[in-house]
Amino acid sequence: MSEVLAFSDPRVLRAIQLIWKEAALLDAKDYQAWEQMYTDDALYVIPIDPDTEDFAASLNMVYDDKRMRRLRVERMLQGYSPSAVAAARTVRVVSRFTVENVGDESVTLRSAQILNAFKRDKFSTIGAELTHEIILGAGGEDRIALKVARLIDSEDAVSASGFLL
Repeated sequence: MSEVLAFSDPRVLRAIQLIWKEAALLDAKDYQAWEQMYTDDALYVIPIDPDTEDFAASLNMVYDDKRMRRLRVERMLQGYSPSAVAAARTVRVVSRFTVENVGDESVTLRSAQILNAFKRDKFSTIGAELTHEIILGAGGEDRIALKVARLIDSEDAVSASGFLL
């Protein structure tokens, strides 16, 4: 399927809309709604090695299953952890979508994310290559089965950010 045709496919458009919704929820710090966007067996991964595909056997900054996502959300909401105290305000742009796979039940997309954050009188910008596998549900109940955020500076020191990527 050509890239032009892929972007007119309603399944691809649904997946892109879900990814944009995820970005909006994260910027709004609506972590509980964000957590509900994932399937029960989904993974949320931020690998250190920019080329790895074997996340289970690689060192990762984040390798979250459902339980770990729940704990991460609790930490962000409780207000006592360094990541939650004076959490950064963020604005993210997700664009440059490429279609990796389109099927009757799922869509896999790659995209670029630029995240601008403001915390403690300082601005920071983080770039990442994203991969999302979206499970298409009946009645538009689409969910994220996999999110991989490959930071462009993943092999350098990364400070505590106070937000989710």
